[in-house]
Amino acid sequence: MATRFENDVRSKQWHPFKPAKYRVVLQALIKYRGPNIRFLEWGSATGVITIMADLLGYEACGIELDASLVEVSRELAERNQSKARFAAGSFLPTGYRWEPESGDGRLGTIGEGMAGYDELGIDLKEFDVVFGFPWDGEDDMMLDLMTECGGTEARLLVNMTNRGIYEYRGGQRQA
Repeated sequence: MATRFENDVRSKQWHPFKPAKYRVVLQALIKYRGPNIRFLEWGSATGVITIMADLLGYEACGIELDASLVEVSRELAERNQSKARFAAGSFLPTGYRWEPESGDGRLGTIGEGMAGYDELGIDLKEFDVVFGFPWDGEDDMMLDLMTECGGTEARLLVNMTNRGIYEYRGGQRQA
């Protein structure tokens, strides 16, 4: 069954995709790389950032709802000799519910699907660095998701388009 997003946006061949500023993302990834650091990208699209993380030495994974983009990601990883892994599914873990103070827990553009963590065989709590590039209004949900389901020492890097990348740890924004 097609979602409203599919009907209103993709079926009309229009998609408001905005690519990340890769140099900015690269600098953030360099800052936190190290041995045995697990990286996850929420909504990995064609996998460019996840592949960058792998090539920097992270154990890198991406979760993307659109299975056709996951195939593109896997092909791109193979062409670039990357060991990055990709799962088709939702980056929302099974059972997670967005319950903001406003009471409006709709997830905006995030579609529905099975959680991608099972395919990866890794729980959200096991990732050290999580990267998200939210659609407008989804940054609070990402912070809540990480606070509720992520590791207590993990870093959440949120790409805020023209405002740079914000880092959160333990639910608090870092300087």
